[in-house]
Amino acid sequence: MIKRLIIFTTIICVFFLLAKADQQSFEKDVFATSMGELTITFVGHGTLYFTFNNKVIHIDPVTRYADYYLMPKADMVLLTHEHGDHLDTKALDYIITKKTDMIVTEKCTSKLDGYIYKIMKNGDVQTVQGIKIEAVPAYNIKHMRSPGNPFHPKGNGNGYILTMAGKRIYVAGDTENIPEMKALKNIDIAFLPMNLPYTMTPEMVADAARSFKPKILYPYHYGSTDPGKLVDLLKTEEDIEVRIRKMR
Repeated sequence: MIKRLIIFTTIICVFFLLAKADQQSFEKDVFATSMGELTITFVGHGTLYFTFNNKVIHIDPVTRYADYYLMPKADMVLLTHEHGDHLDTKALDYIITKKTDMIVTEKCTSKLDGYIYKIMKNGDVQTVQGIKIEAVPAYNIKHMRSPGNPFHPKGNGNGYILTMAGKRIYVAGDTENIPEMKALKNIDIAFLPMNLPYTMTPEMVADAARSFKPKILYPYHYGSTDPGKLVDLLKTEEDIEVRIRKMR
């Protein structure tokens, strides 16, 4: 009787986990590289992950947007800044292993007691697990909590450029169309935030995109902003492909 109960309970648990996994389906895009496929999984808001060369790279994992108990373990985690919709220790606890490299900003460290991490400051460049990572500034120049108090002060946050098999992927973090962004070169894939009052308007995103011309542009972290407006603003830019995914 006990053995049957154990078997029955195990079956129920398996079905429960399979049901939860089925509910947790995310959009994915796949890109060919010289070292195999690069898969981008769009989780939501500022949260996504890359799968490349048998590595899983999580960006700003947050349990509000996914059940991280069911997520693949992280070879690498990148945190753009310390705000709660980008840094969630509950999510980190599910995906971090002893082999995980975690890249963070200095401001993030106040919430990461007991974790092992590497700090990158604006302008730093490191190669981690064979992947070149560049830390790009991320900050507000217009949108403020109060006069002189930006939502994201300069120096606190990072965007990251990851180079994988020659493909340069820019995840901007929470920022506006700052000079450092507009000066970027040779970006294959860019994620630019587009929600008010915290980051950019569609016009700001379009302005930045026209400057550094990413081959593929994903608006992300766009909240209630209509991404279709960005598509319209960039419809004459033949060298920029705008792709809309579920990243509210």
